[in-house]
Amino acid sequence: MARVALQPLVRRDERSARRDLRTQIGRLERQLQDTLISGFPRAALDVSLVPVRTGGPRVLTLGELEDLRDRLSEQLGRARAQLADSAEVEERNRLLLERMLLDPATYRDVRIRNADLGEGGCGVWQVKPRLGLIGMLCGWWQVKLSSGCPLAA
Repeated sequence: MARVALQPLVRRDERSARRDLRTQIGRLERQLQDTLISGFPRAALDVSLVPVRTGGPRVLTLGELEDLRDRLSEQLGRARAQLADSAEVEERNRLLLERMLLDPATYRDVRIRNADLGEGGCGVWQVKPRLGLIGMLCGWWQVKLSSGCPLAA
């Protein structure tokens, strides 16, 4: 019986490069997951990346692994930037709410939703006159938080 020598699918010098790339991809995937979780539920981050491949399982080439790593890195940067932008908007709205609470007359009829503050619920902070028309004529303003979501129709 003759023995047939099989060639390895991956050359020995590629193994360390593949191992490093898989480690980097795993780290980037964990960081992307952490970013998604830290923004949930107030920030809807798009973390979809990898298109569905057909044709069954296969081993990615070194170039495909590098491409996947690069796309994950770009996606992580975009997700972090989007999360930072939404956090900045929420912080500005919190500061506006603080100013509204300190001086309601300056911010007449200003409305801030709880969602704009990064909080849950359907509540809305609004500056309204105290005692209706009499309060408006006398300059008596107050900040009120609505009771929440309206009843379903």
